[in-house]
Amino acid sequence: MSENSAPGTAVAAEVVGGVQRTQLQMIIRRFLRHRPAMISLGVLVLIALFAFVGPYFWTWDHFVHREIPPSVPPSADHPLGTTTAGHDVLGQLMRGAQQTLKVAFTVSLLGTAVGSLWGATAGYYGGRVDALMMRIVDVFMIVPLLVMVAAIAGSVRGGTTWWAVALIIAAFSWAQIARVVRGVVLSLREQEFVEAARAAGASPGWIIVRHLLPNAAGPIIVAATLLVAVAILLEAGMSFLSFGIQLPDISLGQMIGDARTAASTRPWLFYPPGVLLVIVCLTINFIGDGLRDALDPRQTMERR
Repeated sequence: MSENSAPGTAVAAEVVGGVQRTQLQMIIRRFLRHRPAMISLGVLVLIALFAFVGPYFWTWDHFVHREIPPSVPPSADHPLGTTTAGHDVLGQLMRGAQQTLKVAFTVSLLGTAVGSLWGATAGYYGGRVDALMMRIVDVFMIVPLLVMVAAIAGSVRGGTTWWAVALIIAAFSWAQIARVVRGVVLSLREQEFVEAARAAGASPGWIIVRHLLPNAAGPIIVAATLLVAVAILLEAGMSFLSFGIQLPDISLGQMIGDARTAASTRPWLFYPPGVLLVIVCLTINFIGDGLRDALDPRQTMERR
């Protein structure tokens, strides 16, 4: 990267092999060369297609049907078997993956937005404002997350939908991102491009949104990616404890919870959602590792 490039510029470039590449091109190139991340991204895309497109091509949905024989092991008509009540497990798995992914990415979006703004504001103002805002963050971080979200979900009348579950988890999942962003902003707020914006008369809100948050995009994106995996595990834990998405809807955690006593007698009920849940979390973590490596400004050598 050029010695004269500043953090606030969007034209940073590097000459590699005689070809000048912009910073965005270098990030994309490094990410594409991160094989575990690329394989994981492909697997995650396939899972998303399975969850959101698969139901349009499969005969059975996640509801009980009289035509479905109960407790049938995997067969040609029901590749993953059926439940005692008369559900097709494959239809349930598609719906469960769909609802789990919807919760996870909604939590990541909301938690990242709130945490980034909170942390950037605290880091920019500093002093008493920073101290007060970070004490609030500390309160959210020391509270047992699963206990709180399960307690709130259990008090919701009429059951919890995927949207309600996502809101409850997001309300307690933004603190870690706020602390990460605050640390980055503390190192950025005295940079020349921020001083230039202040001298030009820019308001604090404009400086935070237009200058500080874009320059903290790397840590924010990585934290948002990891929050997806955290949200998946939290939703699974809530559903396992019967505080998550309620019947007749379904999620992967609920499928695991319902089949926990049948793991040895009817393994087709327990292992498909469990394996899929593990695969999704692993792919998200590998993608996060790839983004971290690609966005690291200290990465001057491309991954081979």
